Amino acid sequence: MIVLRLFLNFKLLWRFVFILYIAVWYGIRDVIGRVAQTASKALGVPQKNKETAETEFLSPRMIRRCMERLGPSFIKLGQLLSTRDDILPSEFVNELKKLQDQVPPLPLTVISSVVEKQLGKPLAILFDRFNSDSIAAASVAQVHEAWLFSGERVAVKVIRPDILPIIRKDIRLMYYLAHKIENRSKRGRMLGVVNLVKEFERTIFNELDMFVEAGNIERFSNNFKHTRELHICKVHREFTSRSVLVMEYIDGIKVDQVEAIKAAGIDPGEIGLIGLRSFSRQLMEFGFFHADPHPGNTIVMADGRVSIIDFGLVSYVDDEMMKELANICLGFADHDYDLVMDALKEIGLLDNKEIHLKEFKADLKEVSEPFYGRSLPSISVREVYDKVMQLVLKHRITLPRNLLLIFKTFVQNEAIGKKLGCTSSILQIARPYAQRLLKQRFEPDQLFKQFNAEARKITGHLQSMPANINGLLANAADNKVSMEIRHTASSPLHQSLEKGINRLIVGIIISASTIAAALILNSSQKLFNIDLGFAGFPEISLTDLLGVTGYVIATFLGLWLIISILRSGRL
Repeated sequence: MIVLRLFLNFKLLWRFVFILYIAVWYGIRDVIGRVAQTASKALGVPQKNKETAETEFLSPRMIRRCMERLGPSFIKLGQLLSTRDDILPSEFVNELKKLQDQVPPLPLTVISSVVEKQLGKPLAILFDRFNSDSIAAASVAQVHEAWLFSGERVAVKVIRPDILPIIRKDIRLMYYLAHKIENRSKRGRMLGVVNLVKEFERTIFNELDMFVEAGNIERFSNNFKHTRELHICKVHREFTSRSVLVMEYIDGIKVDQVEAIKAAGIDPGEIGLIGLRSFSRQLMEFGFFHADPHPGNTIVMADGRVSIIDFGLVSYVDDEMMKELANICLGFADHDYDLVMDALKEIGLLDNKEIHLKEFKADLKEVSEPFYGRSLPSISVREVYDKVMQLVLKHRITLPRNLLLIFKTFVQNEAIGKKLGCTSSILQIARPYAQRLLKQRFEPDQLFKQFNAEARKITGHLQSMPANINGLLANAADNKVSMEIRHTASSPLHQSLEKGINRLIVGIIISASTIAAALILNSSQKLFNIDLGFAGFPEISLTDLLGVTGYVIATFLGLWLIISILRSGRL
């Protein structure tokens, strides 16, 4: 076991060293290129090497090639960064976009061997024609154009072989770094970096399973089957396996090619509206949304419809979260911050013990008000993101995983809509879907559904009650039941109770001393007479002495008790 652990740690360390080596190597090439370019310009030497001429320090091309060299995990990171044209210079964004579907493709021999192994038949028997050139090569899969014997044109998505071990090593490194970040950074803890790695792990392994993606496509197709503006491709289940997915070929224009969309006679602004309407429905009607809507996954068809062609990354929202998201949307749309606060508390973001709610509400209003009435092109995602993160850090709020994913998807949709020139307000687009969702919860069929769910819970509790009681009694009979009593009273109440009990005890002692002294003094039996003639006192018995002593003690205690009650002012 120890040898195996050392071997795995060595492999992980070797992967870490390889990552550092690639980063340093490409960094050195960057510096050399920059120096060569400067020297050539100074000497007046013509630039023959195009790559050297275009290379600058931290050049986009070098960063993109470095990510390509490091493998699928880093390619996926580059894909996410390629949608952030609000925080990265345009030359970086344009270069990183090539990672969406321009990763160096694998040769046909490798792809065909995967397809034949997975589907159990030669390529010539499975397809009438199979294009040897890939039409897209992304981080975990490669897509080829093909034709079935029925004449239908299809897209064949094939998982790259031998990437699973590399991804596992990268994820282990990510976990290591995430734990370090959370231990040393307050912002890392607020963002939940470890949870982000968990989400990345879940999603990338789902992307490696084509059965999962096929199910996602079919569910989306069913959700939008009555929607004219959105088209979801058809899946050919008979040609689908864990590493191969065959689906309808979608021909069209990438959603970020605005000039090509205009040249086709299609309004880019309307395309942006379709995307925002679609996301609003996914979030507030179906509770099942596409969480990676980058331009490489979204196609504008010739007839003006929008099609999504990659469903590897999706996420879910439960009924309660859908309701609270609708309340948040309506609250912001109507400037009703009390409604927003209530929704945030229901989600679990706000804790009365940890957050000063009045201060948070004031900060939330201060952040939100400047964005009212502004169209989409006038809003900077960077500005919104920075303000939200400042609010989160100031009030030490931990964002759950699904909210982070929703926020990221919102940012991506907003970035696409902004690029397409959509001028509508996001809140106004989402508002009718939020109103419809909240209204549906009070319809008879929904109320009856909720009643049935609660009735099932109560029935389950009633059914298990006899067995639970029987188990409790059996444990009690065997002396296996223990009871723990905790005092949770506040300190002032505890002190008041303690004073009252002490006074009651003193009163009891006074009463007992008085009664005992009276009984002793009235007793006819006298024990052990003591001669006090030397002190000028007559002879006294021991019983009389004890009685007098009891009276004296009772008198002093009584006076002390009366004085303490009078001083407290609570007579």
